[in-house]
Amino acid sequence: MKKDSREGPNRLIKEKSPYLLQHAYNPVDWYPWGKEAFARAEVEDKPIFLSIGYSTCHWCHVMEKESFEDLEIATLLNKCYISIKVDREERPDIDQVYMTACQALTGQGGWPLTIVMGADKIPVFAATYLPKHSRPGLIGLMELLPRLHELWNNDRPRITRTAGELADFLRRQSLQEIKTSKREEEGMPSDELLDRAYQQLAEMYDHHHGGFGQAPKFPSPHRLIFLLRYWKRTGRKEALTITVNTLKAMYNGGIFDQIGFGIHRYSVDRRWLVPHFEKMLYDQALTALAAMEAYHVSKEPEMSDFARKICQYVLTVLVSPTGAFYSAEDADSEGEEGTFYLWKRAELLNLLGENEGNIVADYYDVTEKGNFEAGKNILHRLHDDQQFAEMQDVGIGQLREILSRAGKIMREVRNRRTKPFLDDKVIAAWNGLMIAALARGAVFLDEPAWLAAAEKAVDFIYRRMLDRRGILMRRYREEEVAVEAFLEDYAFLTWGLIELYRATGKQYYLDRAHQLTSYVVQKYYQQDGTLLFSTTNEVGIDLLVTAEAYDGAHPSAVSVTAMNMLRLGYQLPDDELLNKGEMVLKRQREKLTDNPVAYTFMLTALEYALRMKEGNLSCTVDGDCGWE
Repeated sequence: MKKDSREGPNRLIKEKSPYLLQHAYNPVDWYPWGKEAFARAEVEDKPIFLSIGYSTCHWCHVMEKESFEDLEIATLLNKCYISIKVDREERPDIDQVYMTACQALTGQGGWPLTIVMGADKIPVFAATYLPKHSRPGLIGLMELLPRLHELWNNDRPRITRTAGELADFLRRQSLQEIKTSKREEEGMPSDELLDRAYQQLAEMYDHHHGGFGQAPKFPSPHRLIFLLRYWKRTGRKEALTITVNTLKAMYNGGIFDQIGFGIHRYSVDRRWLVPHFEKMLYDQALTALAAMEAYHVSKEPEMSDFARKICQYVLTVLVSPTGAFYSAEDADSEGEEGTFYLWKRAELLNLLGENEGNIVADYYDVTEKGNFEAGKNILHRLHDDQQFAEMQDVGIGQLREILSRAGKIMREVRNRRTKPFLDDKVIAAWNGLMIAALARGAVFLDEPAWLAAAEKAVDFIYRRMLDRRGILMRRYREEEVAVEAFLEDYAFLTWGLIELYRATGKQYYLDRAHQLTSYVVQKYYQQDGTLLFSTTNEVGIDLLVTAEAYDGAHPSAVSVTAMNMLRLGYQLPDDELLNKGEMVLKRQREKLTDNPVAYTFMLTALEYALRMKEGNLSCTVDGDCGWE
């Protein structure tokens, strides 16, 4: 039973978040996170149903379609709960706390994140995606919501006990993380950790398909950035080979949009063939950076092509008229994942003619049977251009002319399809990463237009994303800034500013980078080298929330902050910043020792620190000559 009779939107219509606006016409009486929702929950003595997701999340769309557009579910939620929606990309602080709670309660995490809690904001239930009706091993909302409501009304002590135990666990975890440490007395982590991380990556490396491990496979460009520095430091050729082969595999695979360019979120298989189709700005920036650096040292043309095409995609699709960069493109269109990107062989023959159509179809391995659903194909390449030209008995120049013509026609046809949703919010952190990539690429690939684009983005941030106090804000959309910036916003924007200084020599960018890092020292840095995720706490658990050092989908804010402090410390020079950067590394020594491969960008910062201490000012793969 679907929603079709609600009179007007719910209160989310007043929000700017694209994710919240996607739910503005649900029959669920959604609230944004704020005092109004919690006050009502307290007055009416109702539990809170908290749903956290993001606009380009496939399973968030599935749960909305199955449940939040459904009148039966909406009736249950509206009668028995106060329902709150949170955009995790705007509010990573809220997401981090409740994701930690979910992992503590269930042993897993993901999005959409589903939390039930009291007005005290302490969870009593946590899960990720839930269907409307129960399935084997997965409870449905139609069964869960009445059961939890009954417990809330009739067995409150049991629920309160569960919440209290979870809160105590999270407090202990937080205290363990932030307690004053004597590790700095042990000195800096040693270069033995670099060797161990390399060995771990070499053992994980997929010799057949590139990348690390089995499936799913993520681009993980920060691992490749580490390997390039390890190769430069040690001369281990295998580190360079792993990096280049992995980038080639991604460039040739379905994870890369062969027609419109840009890298998809991850591959669900080990061959990089079938992607999860969303495109995130941070993946574009970091993958382009890795490809640029790989080209810089290998001179492999494919590395240059890969980086150029990613940046072309960003500067065509993800750039705003004001010069800032949008956040993402959705995985779904026409209600299905990947529809925008798929082709049938007959479709190509009809578009391109039989002769060139067959060549193009073979080039992208488009078959009658298909490699996806319903006889459709994800474009990918099994051979490089020279090999394929020889197989087709055509000249390399002729092949590239055919591919160029076909690409133009296919893009025109594809652009007439229903396009994936574009999340047009501007996130300060992710813009910082893209600024860094464009500034680096402008130098490595001789692209002055990229430098201009990077400078324009910085200008936008400083004109439009500071509040009246001059404080950096995290999100901009439709003339509104919101949410005070978090550590990652300061860290990633500082990275971009440092790269712009290196590319232009303009003191302005160095001064801005120093200014931001000084603010981080003042507001986020703790004496023992711990860094806070946020300077505010809007959750009910009395926590001092520390920033996680783990380098996951992208380098952690802690790792990047350490690198920023070290680079600025040597450049300015500023011994205090240098010491604090080293203190961050020392503070993470135990984690680095336990599992170095989980902290590869932190190890990149360590490699830089060790090299500077050794007095080795020779240029690294990123062109950084120790600021000599």
